[in-house]
Amino acid sequence: MKTGIKLIFSILLILNFNFKALSAEKIKIGLLIPLTGEYGKIGHSVINSIRLALNSINDNRIEILPRDTRADPSTTLKIAKELYEVNGVKIIIGPLFSSSTEYLSEIPEVTFLSLTNKLTDTPTNVISTGVNSISQLNAIKKFQKSKNLERTIFLIPDSNFKIEIEKALSKTKIKLKDKFLYDTDPTLLTAQIEKITRYPQRKQNLLDEMERVENSMDTNKEKKIENLKKRDTIGGINFDSVVIADFDENFKSVATSLLYTDVSSKRVLYINLNNWFDESLLEESSLHPIYFPSVDKKNYDTFNSDYKKSYGKAANQISFLSYDIMGLIYYLIYKNDFVISNKMFSENNIFKGKTGVFQINNRNITHELSFYSIENKEFIKIF
Repeated sequence: MKTGIKLIFSILLILNFNFKALSAEKIKIGLLIPLTGEYGKIGHSVINSIRLALNSINDNRIEILPRDTRADPSTTLKIAKELYEVNGVKIIIGPLFSSSTEYLSEIPEVTFLSLTNKLTDTPTNVISTGVNSISQLNAIKKFQKSKNLERTIFLIPDSNFKIEIEKALSKTKIKLKDKFLYDTDPTLLTAQIEKITRYPQRKQNLLDEMERVENSMDTNKEKKIENLKKRDTIGGINFDSVVIADFDENFKSVATSLLYTDVSSKRVLYINLNNWFDESLLEESSLHPIYFPSVDKKNYDTFNSDYKKSYGKAANQISFLSYDIMGLIYYLIYKNDFVISNKMFSENNIFKGKTGVFQINNRNITHELSFYSIENKEFIKIF
C-alpha cells in the first residue's frame, strides 16, 4: 500500500511538472517535424506546444533540438543520424507521419516517439504515441459493458485504415455480433447498408402486412392501413449497437444511410471512434445520440485556451498530444535518475497527462480514454 501511495504521489508531482534542477547536465531530446512545405504549420504548432510543456516543467536541463524533416523519409533518417552521432540524442519526438519512419530501424540506439496513431508496419525502435485504435476499442468495450450491449456490429471502411482496425479488433478481443466492410463511394454505400440491415426484407414485411390488412374483414382496417403508411419497415433489427469506424462526412454518410434504412439512433446505439469533438456533429440532431471515446474534453478545452492565449491562434490535435509526450518523456527520465536508456519504454508505467492516462508497456503506448455522447446539441461525458 505504501508503495502504491508513493507511486501516485510521484505521478501527481510530475503531472504538475514542478521539478527543480538536480544537476547542470543537459538532457538533449530531438524533435523531428516538418517545418517547411505543406505540413509546416503543423510542425510549428508542435514546437509551440513543446514550449508550453517546457515552461510548465521548468527544468533548464532539458534541451530540445528541432529539425525539419520536410515530411520526407530519407531526410528524416539523415537528420536523425546527425542528432544521434553529433549531439548524442537517444530520444526523439517525431516524426509526424508513419511514412517518415520507414528507414529509422537503421538507428536502433535511438527511440522515436512518433506522433502518429498507426500501429502497423513501424520499426521496433518507433513507438506510436497517437490515440490509436486499440485505445479506442478498449473504451468502447467498457461502454458495451456499462450498457449491456450484446449484439454490436462493426462497420469498417474499405480503405488502408481497415488494417489498423483489424489489428485492434484482434488485440482487444472486443465482443461483436458481426463486422462488415463498406465502400466509401456514396453511390455504392446505401445499397450495402440496406443489405447489412436487411432493409429489403423489412420493407417487404410492411408491404405484405398492408396487403393482408387490406384484404381482411377487419372493420378498423382503414385506420390500421393509415398507421402502417406512417411506417418505413416492419421487423426487428438483429443488432443493438453499431460502431462506425469513420470520420467527418464519411461518418455522416454511413449514419444517414442507417437512418434511411429505418435503423435510427433511437433503435440502436450509434458509436463513432474518436472524433475530437467535431462540432459539426452537434447540428446533426437526426443522428443523435452519438457515442464516442475521446481524450478528456475539459483538459482539451483548457489546453486550447492556453495555447490561443500564448500564440494568438488555434491549437490542433497533434499539438495537444505533443504537450503530453513532452511530459511523459520527462516523467520517465526523472524516474530513471536522468539517465537515458531503452528500458524506460520497456517497463510498465502509468502517466496521467492532459489527454488522459498513458499506459506504457513493452514499448507500446495506449491511452485510457473517456467516453462521451452527443445529444441535445451538447457533448456529454459518460465516464
